[in-house]
Amino acid sequence: MRPWLVVLALLTLLAGVGCARQVSGAAQPDPVRPMTEVSKDGFGVVAGFAEAPARIEIYTEPQCTHCADLQHDFGDAIRYYIGIGALQVTYRPMTFLDKDGNHHSERVANALFVAGAGKHTPAVAFQRFVEDLWANQDPGGLGPTDDELAAMARKAGVPDEQAQQIADGDAAVDAQAMEDMNFEFLYEIDPTGTGTPTVYDLNKDRKLDVYDDDWLKKLIDSA
Repeated sequence: MRPWLVVLALLTLLAGVGCARQVSGAAQPDPVRPMTEVSKDGFGVVAGFAEAPARIEIYTEPQCTHCADLQHDFGDAIRYYIGIGALQVTYRPMTFLDKDGNHHSERVANALFVAGAGKHTPAVAFQRFVEDLWANQDPGGLGPTDDELAAMARKAGVPDEQAQQIADGDAAVDAQAMEDMNFEFLYEIDPTGTGTPTVYDLNKDRKLDVYDDDWLKKLIDSA
């Protein structure tokens, strides 16, 4: 049974029971929680349960202001749906806004892959990291330092091991190969609209209209 359905079932049971005997002791965190991993092709970061009823890809560029708007407007809701097991998100970073000698987008994208590798990062922490990164972007500038990226990762809840690797500048993805492959995927989705952000519904094989204020709710309701 899907974890989010288990939660609903337990709430329904408790609601029907009425009075209950108090149980002593501290509450324990649920050991079954959505985690993060690198996609099988190696160029996406997957956050959420594989059995989530709604599954999307988000094509995004660290210096893209419209991508920042997407996270500002929908980041909290995306994180909520990931956390209850209703949504799985694959982030596919792009780096086309990097200028000569400026590896801003490349370094941010690499930090995402460091955070997502090893299946140690909770999916909600990863999503919070994404929100912080796009809320603190520096379009056309040098972008955050490795130490600043690591600090954002730790604040979001990324494990210290991965945060330290970010601070050390450890490489986790071939940025050019990632850009080439993700652009190819994006071109297949919409050859005339290859910009970011692009959100793709994996289950229904369609590009979603992220300028519809209800796109995320409609996605979840129809899953």
